[in-house]
Amino acid sequence: MFPWHKIDTVLLDMDGTLLDLHFDNHFWLHLVPQQLSQQKQISLDEAKQRVETAYHQVAGTLEWYCLDYWQQQLGLDILTLHYSLVERIQMRQDSMPFLLALGSMNKKRILFTNAHPKSLQLKLEHTELATGLDAMLSSHETGYPKEHPQFWLTAIEKYQLNPARCLFIDDSEAILQASKKAGIGFQLGIKNPDSQKGHTLFHDFPAIDDYHHLLDELLQINTKQ
Repeated sequence: MFPWHKIDTVLLDMDGTLLDLHFDNHFWLHLVPQQLSQQKQISLDEAKQRVETAYHQVAGTLEWYCLDYWQQQLGLDILTLHYSLVERIQMRQDSMPFLLALGSMNKKRILFTNAHPKSLQLKLEHTELATGLDAMLSSHETGYPKEHPQFWLTAIEKYQLNPARCLFIDDSEAILQASKKAGIGFQLGIKNPDSQKGHTLFHDFPAIDDYHHLLDELLQINTKQ
């Protein structure tokens, strides 16, 4: 699928790409409306409508991903609610074998996530994700989400990357597009970010539903060397 001899660094999204997005979907689409319904003493349907409206107002911005912003906007203890669902934080079954294979091929593995640093820390505490990565960057550290060109300029400079020799993997086609515009050489989508939902259709980029497709490629290359 990819010319691995032309790829030095693999840039990876976190939620939906390395971790099962079911945690986040359940949290934001179910638990938050439930809590808001109870606190405001409004119907669940009204609570869902309120949060969906609030989400749409900041979609694609850094606020969309900011726990502090949502704590202030909704009046809920968002971080404490996160901790109440930690058992749902799971890595994709195929993530770690892929990350370890990349490491054995001396490919640098860098996490590029829009997740808030507090959310990132929580997920690192409850998974083995950190053991499969060489570096991690939350977009909140740059001041721009991955959808914004400045994120990529900052990240490329920070890690002294040759963008043409990077592969970026994400479950969002819009963010893959942003990486391509920034000069990242290769893109790959993830069709099944949430284990409890159906597959996503990608229009402009190759996409997979299992890292073993890439793992087989890597192992074949390793055997030939």
